Amino acid sequence: MATNTLPDTDRARGVQFPRVGGSRSTTATGRAVLADAARAIDLDLATAIEAEGAWHQGYIDHFRRLVAAELQAGDEADGVARAGLASLHGRFEFVRDGQRVPLPEAVHLTPTTELATAEVSGRGEPVTELALPYRGEVLRGDPLLEQLARWVDAGTIEPSFAAAIERVAANPGWLDLSGRTFVILGAGAEMGPVGALSRWGAQLALVDLPKVSLWERIIAEVRAGCGSALIPVREPVTGEDDGRVAAVAGLDLTEELPAAAAWLRPLPAGPLTVGTYVYADGADNVRVSLAADVLVADLLTERGDAGLAGLLTPTDVYAAPEEVVAAARARAAEAGVVRRGLGIASRGRLFAPNYPDTIASAAGTTYGLADCLVPQQGPNYALAKRLAQWRLRVARGEGYRVSANVAPATSTRSVTKNRVLAAAYAGASRFDVEVFEPATSNTLMAAALVHDLHHAGAGDPSVDLDHPLALFAEGAAHGGMWRQPYAPRTVLPVAALLGLPTARRASR
Repeated sequence: MATNTLPDTDRARGVQFPRVGGSRSTTATGRAVLADAARAIDLDLATAIEAEGAWHQGYIDHFRRLVAAELQAGDEADGVARAGLASLHGRFEFVRDGQRVPLPEAVHLTPTTELATAEVSGRGEPVTELALPYRGEVLRGDPLLEQLARWVDAGTIEPSFAAAIERVAANPGWLDLSGRTFVILGAGAEMGPVGALSRWGAQLALVDLPKVSLWERIIAEVRAGCGSALIPVREPVTGEDDGRVAAVAGLDLTEELPAAAAWLRPLPAGPLTVGTYVYADGADNVRVSLAADVLVADLLTERGDAGLAGLLTPTDVYAAPEEVVAAARARAAEAGVVRRGLGIASRGRLFAPNYPDTIASAAGTTYGLADCLVPQQGPNYALAKRLAQWRLRVARGEGYRVSANVAPATSTRSVTKNRVLAAAYAGASRFDVEVFEPATSNTLMAAALVHDLHHAGAGDPSVDLDHPLALFAEGAAHGGMWRQPYAPRTVLPVAALLGLPTARRASR
């Protein structure tokens, strides 16, 4: 869990938390940002958030209450997203050479790093069919459709997600992404789409940290495909020398935001999609996510024809449609006597119902709260992920096409290095939650992105939504968390206990 304060020294550079009471407090900042967001629709909730004295424990309830308030606010709920982003952009600052400037101005500063561009081309053959790696096999055609049906029956993915992947499989021409450019912020992310988009012929503009091993892996993914990649490098180098490109590639978004903006603005004309997949630990997750967000805002302003893509974590709070709530409650009714007894004996700390109540939206539609926040990930993680939700909502409201899909729980290194979460993931199958391998998740979610580029769904601003939060309900692949009969936090300890032996063996 992140500390409450960050060091504030003369060496501080880049995107920084604001000073609060003489220190850079992550707790005070996160609390203030969420209160600012809530103030757009619920003054009492904003006051309660500001008064929260135990933020590292109490933040979960406030994030949940904010989603409930948004549901009741109807279309005015998008004011929460706008206010939250405005608070973040207004509070954080960019520090360089001892000078501090408001964060939004950072993209207009003169870069101190001069970046050149190396172009790396793929050497693979064009892909003409959707193929999904899954448990040691590659599914295509009927086996792929059959697996999608099994996932729907198990409650692992929503039917709308299955329908999206089925459309891509039925329209293999959609996989020809030649002529399209994708900016990938966080190109080395395990959940990122670089490998899939490269196989499908896209041109990529890639941004990630200057780490040789990271870029060696990224370049290998591009070479295996049939597309191409534009890579920021610190000195001119031919795109044919992979080792040399990896040695000088990359930049730190949190510290080199002006250079990133200057490098991306001259991208070639044509259809452009900006995708954010950045991640870091603790407070740095907020910093890099916000750096990426400022860059996204700049690119969308510069390129009015651009679209936005992002993957949403399953461990957040979402508005679950009534049909999902009904399915979870039906499973709860079938629960065994032992689990019901443990729920009663623990006074709801174990095996509590997933949807104890529902909320009627301003339009009269009934929703439940799919509250999947995990305390082990902490309030900085929650804020970074809510920032991603806010930007997608605001971009759609401003007329940009977005791809906003909830991804399944996935055994990425960033998750499994936490021993509690690794054990919980190992035991998740006991509660009908499937944890996906990275290769399966990133291919599925890249296919969902392709679908969103070609099919008018929730991310298309011309499509009417019952509520702004319905953007995240369509096309969700939550791994089974939403249709789980028990509130995820109340089965996590049991799943961790059951999965501990498996997790220990895997870590050896």
